[in-house]
Amino acid sequence: MAIISQKVSDLTGKQGDDKQFAAVVVRQHPEIDQPKALDVLVPELKGFKDISAELVILEVTMPDGTKKDIYVPLEEFNQAAPDMSKVLKEARGTRGRLPGTRVGNGQG
Repeated sequence: MAIISQKVSDLTGKQGDDKQFAAVVVRQHPEIDQPKALDVLVPELKGFKDISAELVILEVTMPDGTKKDIYVPLEEFNQAAPDMSKVLKEARGTRGRLPGTRVGNGQG
């Protein structure tokens, strides 16, 4: 006797072997309070429209130090300033020295 194991899609209940499945983690959804893992057949991924190219993800740090992520459609984000491309190009980076600062102790 042999034991055959097959996975079942969490979305459709269709069976397949391990090589046919993608692991999908739902990180945020209004009905969950922690990430959830789904087994999904690769062709079923077509049911999810990827809007990442049209989405801007902002990390906001409030004055009290709390942080949260905000997801904004690209079109709305670009309307926040008359020339958002220029604003982004001239914004300081998150790594390294602040613009205008020099290395050294100021004595030489």
